[in-house]
Amino acid sequence: MNDLYALLGVDQAATEDEIRLAYHRRLRFDDVETAEGNARMRELREAYEILSDPERRKDYDASRFGWNTPYLTRIEADAGLEPLPAPEVDGEPQEQVHTWNPVTRATRRLPRGWRVVIDWVFTIVGAIAIVLAIKAWVVNPYRIPSSSMEPTLHCARPGSGCEAHFSDRVLANRFIYHFRKPHRGDIIVFKTPPLAKEKCGAGGTFVKRLIALPGETWQEKNGFVYIDGKKLVEPYIKPDRRDTTTSYPVRKIPDGMYFMMGDNRSQSCDSREWGPVPRKNLIGEVFAVYWPPNRIGFR
Repeated sequence: MNDLYALLGVDQAATEDEIRLAYHRRLRFDDVETAEGNARMRELREAYEILSDPERRKDYDASRFGWNTPYLTRIEADAGLEPLPAPEVDGEPQEQVHTWNPVTRATRRLPRGWRVVIDWVFTIVGAIAIVLAIKAWVVNPYRIPSSSMEPTLHCARPGSGCEAHFSDRVLANRFIYHFRKPHRGDIIVFKTPPLAKEKCGAGGTFVKRLIALPGETWQEKNGFVYIDGKKLVEPYIKPDRRDTTTSYPVRKIPDGMYFMMGDNRSQSCDSREWGPVPRKNLIGEVFAVYWPPNRIGFR
């Protein structure tokens, strides 16, 4: 099959208007009085019809580089010609010899069975790598194991203080604090200081609310929190969840440290017991509950 672009005298990036002008210009100068001229005119007409139709032009462009089965012009089809078979390697048809896929290019000389297996292996490994990358740097799921954040985040009965049949499962944004500082009121996933295991009987990863920021003073009196001497308004705390039996003296939060407390103050082992959390221990901000279904939503 002739190069249709060369036949009309245009390049592959030509617009529809340029193709139309080139076609009419060639018609004016070609000799149509002979059999050869008539054949040439039919070829020009065929080239124009293909290149001026976006879909047919797309198919033709693909066929030029072996991206799909060879394209037959109407003249060739009327003549009863068949498209050439795809080239074979080791007895297997290679329908996509030209491709940008590095795996396909690297394995195209292997038997088809091996190519399929390798393609699946790369697909599965790639999918796993993407999931792990998302968990490590973007979003990670966590389960709420205790009642320390009730009623904001539920844990499952019969746990002490739990209000739900199923524990909430939450999503934490792991990259948010690379773009902004932590804000008071954020619900944060973090790694506990070593003292937490001694004071709470458990350590590792906790979910609490950020209450006091670096440089501020914190105090709790009769269940109410005071920041720099001013009473903190906390609509997320239910009256029966306040720790009204214990008061704590004024503490100054060191630079680079954050004071964490659970919303269920009477049953939360938090910064009151094991101190503030260093900035490097903050993992991410909880922004949504994804399970159970009746609890799905943003927080």
